[in-house]
Amino acid sequence: MKLPFKKIYSKIPSGIICLVVVFGLFIYLASRMGTPNMLNTIMNTAHDLLLNTVFYLMAICVITGALGRVLVDFGVVTLLEKLLRPLMKPLFNLPGVASLGAVMTFLSDNPAIISLAQDKKFSAYFKKYQFISLTNFGTAFGMGLLVVVFMVGQGFYSEPFIGLIGAVCGCIVSTRLMQHFVIKEYPNYKDEDVCVTVKVEDEDKSMEDKPIFQRVLDALLDGGRTGVDVGLAIIPGVLIISTLVMLLTFGPSASGAYTGAAYEGVELLPWLAGKINFVFEWLFGFEDPHLVAFPITALGAVGAALGLIPNFMTAGWIDGNAIAVFTAIGMCWSGYLSTHTAMLDTLGYRKLTSKAIIAHTIGGLVAAFIAHWLYVLYSLIFVI
Repeated sequence: MKLPFKKIYSKIPSGIICLVVVFGLFIYLASRMGTPNMLNTIMNTAHDLLLNTVFYLMAICVITGALGRVLVDFGVVTLLEKLLRPLMKPLFNLPGVASLGAVMTFLSDNPAIISLAQDKKFSAYFKKYQFISLTNFGTAFGMGLLVVVFMVGQGFYSEPFIGLIGAVCGCIVSTRLMQHFVIKEYPNYKDEDVCVTVKVEDEDKSMEDKPIFQRVLDALLDGGRTGVDVGLAIIPGVLIISTLVMLLTFGPSASGAYTGAAYEGVELLPWLAGKINFVFEWLFGFEDPHLVAFPITALGAVGAALGLIPNFMTAGWIDGNAIAVFTAIGMCWSGYLSTHTAMLDTLGYRKLTSKAIIAHTIGGLVAAFIAHWLYVLYSLIFVI
C-alpha cells in the first residue's frame, strides 16, 4: 500500500531534503566549473552585484523616496487619485494614487514602489490585498524608460512602444492574479485597511502650519531616510538569488574555460529552455533558439538581458518582433526573481513570495504573447 506523499515527507528527518538539494546543486556546479572556480565566481558575482547593482538600487530608493515624499506632502498624490481613479480601478483594481508608483518605477527601478509603500500617506489609500499586489504592479514598470530608450537606440522605433503596450497588459494580469491569490489565502485582507487614514489627515494639518522651505526639507530628508532603509533591506535578496540565477544562466568565459570571474555559469536554464523552444516559437514568434536567452536572463537582471542584444544583432538573430517581445517581457519581468523576495520581505509579507512569483511569471508570459501578436497585426497593417 502506497503512503501519501505528505506521510512519506513527514518521516524524513528534518533538514535532510535541504541538505540533499544544497549539496546536490553545489556538486553539480563544482563538477562543471571546478570547485575553486565555482567559489571564486560566486564571490566575484556577489561582490560585483553589491557594488554595481545594490548600491545603484539604493541610490534609486533614496532619490525616489525623497521625491515621492515631496509629491505626497504637497498634494500630488491626492490629485492623481482624483484624475486617474477611473483608469486605475477598472484596469488594475487599485486606487488612482498607485499611478504614482507606476511613474516612479518606470523612471527608475522596481524598489521605487517600496519607498512609496513605506509612506503611510501613500499606503492609506489601499486595502491590504491591494497593497501586497504593489510588488507585482511596480515591478511590471521597472526600468521601463531604460528599456524603451535602449531599444530605440538600437534603431527600432515603433517596436518598443508595441512592447510597452504588452507590458501594461501583462501588468494587469499579474496584479489582478496576485490580488486573487491574496484574497483566497487571507479573505479578511479584502476589507482591511493598511493603516488608519485619520492619522494621515491630522499629520497633514500640522504640516501645513510649517514654512514651505521647512516642509520641502523635511519631506526630502524623511523620504530619503526611508529609501536608505529600503536599500539595506534588499541586499540579501539581490545578492543571494541573483547570484544563483546568474550561475544557472550564463556560460564560461569567451575562451570556453572557467576562470572564476564574475558572471560565469553552467547555462542550465538556457539548455532547459532549448528543449521546449517550439513553445517559445509559437507563443513569441522567436525564429532562433538563442533568443530564449533574453527572457531567461531578464528573470534575474534586465540590464544583463539588454547587454545580449548587440551580440544578437551582430549574429543576425534580431528582428522587429523580437524587439517588441523583449521590451514587453524585459519591462514586465525586470529581474523580478532577484527583487520580489526582498520587496515582499520589506513590506512584511514574505510568506506570499511564491504567489507573487507565480502571478508575475504568468503576467510576463502574457505580456510577451500580446506583444508578439500586436507586432504581427502591426506588420500586416503598416509594413508593405
